Amino acid sequence: MGKKSKKSKEELIAKRLAKAQAGAFVQRPFEGLPFEADLVCLRELVPAATATAKLTEEYGGDEIIFASLLPAAWQALHRADGVVMAGLQVPFSSPDPSRDIAAAILSVKDAEPGTYQQADSDPGEGPRLQDILDTSVPFSVSVLETFDYWLPEDTAQQDEDIAAALEQANENISPTEKLVSAEAAYWTEMGGRIYVRWARTDGEETVMNGLARLHARGDNTFGGIGKYLGCFRAHGIVIPVWELPDGTQPDEVEGPLGTFDAQLTEAMNESGNLDYEERRAKAGVVSRQLTIR
Repeated sequence: MGKKSKKSKEELIAKRLAKAQAGAFVQRPFEGLPFEADLVCLRELVPAATATAKLTEEYGGDEIIFASLLPAAWQALHRADGVVMAGLQVPFSSPDPSRDIAAAILSVKDAEPGTYQQADSDPGEGPRLQDILDTSVPFSVSVLETFDYWLPEDTAQQDEDIAAALEQANENISPTEKLVSAEAAYWTEMGGRIYVRWARTDGEETVMNGLARLHARGDNTFGGIGKYLGCFRAHGIVIPVWELPDGTQPDEVEGPLGTFDAQLTEAMNESGNLDYEERRAKAGVVSRQLTIR
């Protein structure tokens, strides 16, 4: 009885620990995924986009399409044609969005086509995206002009109500393109103004120090074509934002972005403490931050 009671107590403690861990806030929920920055951008900034991924063989090896937004802001959808989709932009989440998305994917992938999963603020214990995704498979992002990916093309064409809903949703999409000269940098036009938002997975202090050094030298100009506006904080990483001249097209951004990427990387890698002017610049850089989540 003594050994049995001890075992039962250990199991109870283990269950309590697992439950506590499942409900714990995760500062950087997508850390460890090689496509962390793009995942955060699709979740927080990019209106319409998809990206392909794959589950590990342990979890069935299914292909998954991540989407910036699904109908009714669902967390996951087993589309009518059998495609399994994971929605990133949802109205609420648990303290660990990575666990939310993983739970939703696993709940719909073997269900009947047409099954969807709404967002859940308490998905319970279970694996995270880091546990179920095959990270050797490239996370290929496609930024789109419409939400037509919600349904197979033939279905969207035959259902007038759905087509009308899609048309209405499509009217609210801000033109956006993924840039190729640096990881997780996105050009967008909003209200007639042009911006580049560039997600960085480097430590926040490292990014802020690099920007401060450039700012103090008058070089925080996105390769000479942009004005620094500030940073978003989202899911533990920072996303600096620059405004570009009216009418600047994505192809015109690639060259300056490549140049600025090298400048910022060099500034972030500088050793030693910030000098007086750099500290003053950092105060201004840091003051222009907005935490999304």
